[in-house]
Amino acid sequence: MQGIFRPFGVLWKVLFLLHFVITLIILYPFFYFFLAKKDRFPYAFKLMRFWAHLLIFPVGIFYTVDRRFIPQPGKTYVFCANHTSYIDIILSYCVINQYFVFMGKQELEKVPLFNIFFKEMNILVDRKSITASYHSFQRAADELRNNHNVILFPEGTISKRAPILKDFKSGAFKLAITEKVEIVPITFENNWKFLQDRAFLQGNMRPGIARIVVHQPISTKNLEESDTDKLKEQVKLVIEEPLRKYKEFQNI
Repeated sequence: MQGIFRPFGVLWKVLFLLHFVITLIILYPFFYFFLAKKDRFPYAFKLMRFWAHLLIFPVGIFYTVDRRFIPQPGKTYVFCANHTSYIDIILSYCVINQYFVFMGKQELEKVPLFNIFFKEMNILVDRKSITASYHSFQRAADELRNNHNVILFPEGTISKRAPILKDFKSGAFKLAITEKVEIVPITFENNWKFLQDRAFLQGNMRPGIARIVVHQPISTKNLEESDTDKLKEQVKLVIEEPLRKYKEFQNI
């Protein structure tokens, strides 16, 4: 049956990509203006949230959120989410209302037009360089001290075995412990079913309803750097809990 519907999936993916490029080109002058100065970044963030909703609804992607926790205004958090699809970044802007700085992989710097978001406002992480990675997390620490939330994917890249999680990197957890900031785990439960990380004609590609869980925060108040691995495993288990109902987990 999948082979019968494959042409429709490819057509949907083409439409999604065209919609992405066209809307970005239309909004680009406004992003360029708002991203030119740091005091305009909050306006760029609001425009990002508008664009995120504009991207998904016309192509038939909707979402529901199980909000087990609502972030408090004026309080700073590190948001950690699993990474299963290209739409994870888009839905992050839909789900989190408070201003945040996004930490993404260095390769995003090479994406035409889209790389404007990582020149100043957001943070690129080069995991191949220990020095560069250190400076990126120092920048993230500065953002937290300026009362700016930070969101990242602790897996680093999209899991090829989604919904099964990859091993988590330690940076996010050391950051949260050092700055004594609560971690809010987020589970993108089924994004991998809509726009999977595969070759252009392969993988899942279709519209649908994304299910997202915003979990209760995990405190780092009494933790030391030696507790990094324990915290990392705790967050991973929380994110993983809604995913365990999928058959992919039965053979682990």
